[in-house]
Amino acid sequence: MSPETATTETTTPELNAEAAISDPRALTIPNVERVLDELRPYLMADGGNVEIVEIDGPIVKVRLQGACGSCPSSTMTLKMGIERKLRESIPEVSEVVQVL
Repeated sequence: MSPETATTETTTPELNAEAAISDPRALTIPNVERVLDELRPYLMADGGNVEIVEIDGPIVKVRLQGACGSCPSSTMTLKMGIERKLRESIPEVSEVVQVL
């Protein structure tokens, strides 16, 4: 591995699309987006959506949008739906947290 490659990989792990392609189970923004894209049709069917705010270590911070943001069942959607699917697909995820 060349020094240039090592620097790129260590300074921008979330944005390294090559890493996402080579390891679909790595905790990167493209991989989280890929998993969320699988869930979005279900959220959109109820008038909602989800966006990534940031990845803070093993914690993924998301914002629920539309009807999902004000739904009384949003905690259940977040924990039993979004978090469960992300942890299943990307084992490094320890928790998904909603930010407002």
